[in-house]
Formats: sequence, C-alpha cells, structure tokens
Amino acid sequence: MYSEKVMDHFKNPRNMGEIPDADGIGTVGNPVCGDMMEVYIKVKDKCIVDIKFKTFGCGAAIATSSMVTELAKGKTLEEAKKITRANVAESLGGLPKIKMHCSNLAADALHHAIEDYYKKQKIEEAK
Repeated sequence: MYSEKVMDHFKNPRNMGEIPDADGIGTVGNPVCGDMMEVYIKVKDKCIVDIKFKTFGCGAAIATSSMVTELAKGKTLEEAKKITRANVAESLGGLPKIKMHCSNLAADALHHAIEDYYKKQKIEEAK
C-alpha cells in the first residue's frame, strides 16, 4: 500500500521533463524491475537552480524521481549530494519494502548528475 504522498507524486509529478542544455545528467536503471531514470540539473553558483527527470517505471519510481527533484532544487551541490535513499523514502511517508529499490535509483540518478556536472566542469569533486 502506498502513502498519500507517494500517490500524489505519482499522479502529479513535479519537475518532469528534460533540460536540453543540462549541466549534468544522471542515468540509472534496474534491469530486474525495468525502471529507468534520467535526472537533469542546471547549476549556477554551485546551486541546483533547475532540475528535471524522465522516468520509465512503476508508480514508486515516478514518485521517488519527483520527490528527489523537490528535495534537491535550490540546494548547493554539496547539500544535494548528501540526499540519501532513506531521505527520499522518508519524504514520501515510506515505501513498501519491495519498492525501496526505487528510492535507491532516484538518489543514485541525482548523484550521477552531480558527478557528471563535476566531470564536465573539470572540477575535482569534494569528498
């Protein structure tokens, strides 16, 4: 059973779409369940000023993608890098155990987008 928040983010996803001139793109997928996610970020002064996602997957995958964009928008890259899988699930009021991998994908996609930004800018990522 999904929480009301999961259902809201599934039915009314925030920040869905693509940023054609994204500063960083993170792509992840889980071949076992078939979920695929892409997260796009625009960065200005080390802050995520815009973030969008495209997800092919179940309701939980769409909801976690939507939530991770909400959590990261307006944050510095360092703050966004600290968003965990657990943060995503908790922010949605929890996920069924069988769907926890979806929150893993959303957080991972965000982290990959940040890593892609650092690589494109030739910036040594702060550890």
